[in-house]
Formats: sequence, structure tokens, C-alpha cells
Amino acid sequence: QFQQVQSMMCDLMEWRSQLLSGTLPKDELKELKQKVTSKIDYGNRILELDLIVRDEDGNILDPDKTSVISLFHAHEEATNKITERIKEEMSKDQPDYASYSRMSSSPTHSLYVFVRNFVCRIGEDAELFMSLYDPQKSTIISENYLVKWGSRGFPKEIDMLNNLKVVFTDLGNKDLSRDKIYLVCQIVRVGRMDLRDSNSKKYTQGLRRPFGVAGTWRPLCW
Repeated sequence: QFQQVQSMMCDLMEWRSQLLSGTLPKDELKELKQKVTSKIDYGNRILELDLIVRDEDGNILDPDKTSVISLFHAHEEATNKITERIKEEMSKDQPDYASYSRMSSSPTHSLYVFVRNFVCRIGEDAELFMSLYDPQKSTIISENYLVKWGSRGFPKEIDMLNNLKVVFTDLGNKDLSRDKIYLVCQIVRVGRMDLRDSNSKKYTQGLRRPFGVAGTWRPLCW
């Protein structure tokens, strides 16, 4: 029972970190809140604590503002859900090896990136967007880190030279279980429509054009 509760606490700490990050879309935020409340109610039942009834959004029902009949139906519905959850857990014949790996690791992880230099002959200003990428699901799993690079081969903000650092935070156990995670850099050229334009009277300045993309050749190590 101790190991079971410990595993649930690790999940709750990881989800709490995601909720506090403020980066989740509205639909994912609502879904995660429901997962948190469901896990809490399940843990209370295992520990033989009082059952807390909630509304559809996961908020605790106020007995002073809720009728007795509504509270009874809410208790009945919550009890049925938890009972079904316990039956599902007891029906599992194989041990949950993932939970043991979670116990031996921290609930959240971070990736520190230090950009030392950018070598690419563009001839104009560029914007570098760095992010974490899952190749199997073909999706970006983090926010973009933007670096503005000048045409002379230095950062646009010269004070940031040798100080371009970023930490990708709130990486949970789900991210660690991915087979591969790559660090991808998207390059956007800022300037003329066509690099071959030489007459300043014929081209427009400040246009953003995709230029290239780069990525690690092997999965990142944690």
C-alpha cells in the first residue's frame, strides 16, 4: 500500500507542476484537473478517508448551497466511479514496472541548453527557433526558444554574446518514456524577398522567409 500511495504522490506532484506552469491549453488544463481530482479521490478511498464530492469541473460541492438529494447522487456517482477504478487496478495481473521507475526518479525534469555559436552563411539577419521534437509522433513538445542572429555573425543583442541559455522545464515521466527526443532548430531569414536582389530600390526589407532546419542526429540523454 505504501508503494501504491507513493506512486500516486509522484503522479500528483508531476501534474501539479504542469498546472502551475501556466502553459497548458484550456481543454488540456480541464482534463488534467479531472485526472488530479480522480487520483485524489482514489487515494482517499484506499486510505479509508472521507469521500469528497465534486462537480463536473472538479470543484468541491458546497453543502450549504447544494441540496441533500444532489449531494446524495454525487456521493453515489463518486462511489461507483472509485469502485470501478479499484476493480480495474485489482484485475491487473502484471506489475506496473513504470511506477517503480517513477519512484526512483524525480517527478519533473529540465533540459539546459547553452547556445555557443551559430555558423550558417545567410548574409542577412536571422531568427533561430529551438524546441524539443518527438519524431515518432511528428510533433513539437515544448515552447520555442527564440534567438535573433545578426548578419555579421553575432547575436542582434551583443550583450547576449556567450549568454544564450535556456531551460526547457516541466518535462515529466511521460516525456522520459519517449523513444527519441530531438533538439530542433528552425532558421528564418529576415530581409529581402530574394537573396540575389542587389539593387536596394527594387526589394523590400524585413520579410521573414524560411531558410533551413537542423536537428540532433541522436536522441538526447537525460
